[in-house]
Amino acid sequence: MTRTDGYLLDNRQTEAAEHFSACAALFDPTTFRHLEELGVGSGWRCWEVGAGTTVVSWLAKKVGPTGRVVATDTDTARLASAARPPVEVRVHDLGGQEPPVEGFDLVHARLALVHVTDRERALRSMVKALRPGGRLLVEDADPALQPLLCPDEHGPEQQLANRLRHGFRRLLADRGTDLPCGRTLPRLLRDAGLTRVHADAYFPLASPACAALESVTIRQFRDQLVTAGLATDQDIDRHLENVTSGALDLTTAPMISAWGRKQ
Repeated sequence: MTRTDGYLLDNRQTEAAEHFSACAALFDPTTFRHLEELGVGSGWRCWEVGAGTTVVSWLAKKVGPTGRVVATDTDTARLASAARPPVEVRVHDLGGQEPPVEGFDLVHARLALVHVTDRERALRSMVKALRPGGRLLVEDADPALQPLLCPDEHGPEQQLANRLRHGFRRLLADRGTDLPCGRTLPRLLRDAGLTRVHADAYFPLASPACAALESVTIRQFRDQLVTAGLATDQDIDRHLENVTSGALDLTTAPMISAWGRKQ
């Protein structure tokens, strides 16, 4: 989901496209594996919530000309290139609107619930959009399970990285952004009425994709960190040099994927 009101990672920033590309490189393989295991295929009707172009394109190829992919977000500018059959792009607010359509075989949302205040309501909306037997796949991070950028904090470079990561999450909290708690997803899916609920976690370590994501993210919020007194420009420049050097074993918060079926 795109959010620009008070959210640090403003999709109108010049780095936004790079941020989306880094997220895709890091998380697409896991997402695609789950979608394959759920059986997405020809003729399926899918709703991609808070849509990213790579997932939309993958779904479009899978469902083919007889299928349908409804791609939604509050800001759909970056989806313009994907808006051709079988893809339909719609402006939609998951937290405040009814489903755009019902009767889907699949609903998928990745890193979307962080921008929704009432997650239970959002999940009920996604479940409502499913046909009987349809599948829901929700993927969200859980920073509290592993809050560090460098789990092996053995030197000053790693300590600086972890201090900046803590500052970033403090900024999010100060702006009222409720960091996602992926560990709750299985329970929330069951509470929403789904059956055959399962979940797993993706926890990359020392991946080049982690470095790419960290580099663009730190550049996006450096001004806010400095203004809040949580870091200096010198701190940030030094950290970016450390990231570029490849000497840091970076990671992300575990990405929890949870899925279930509507009765």
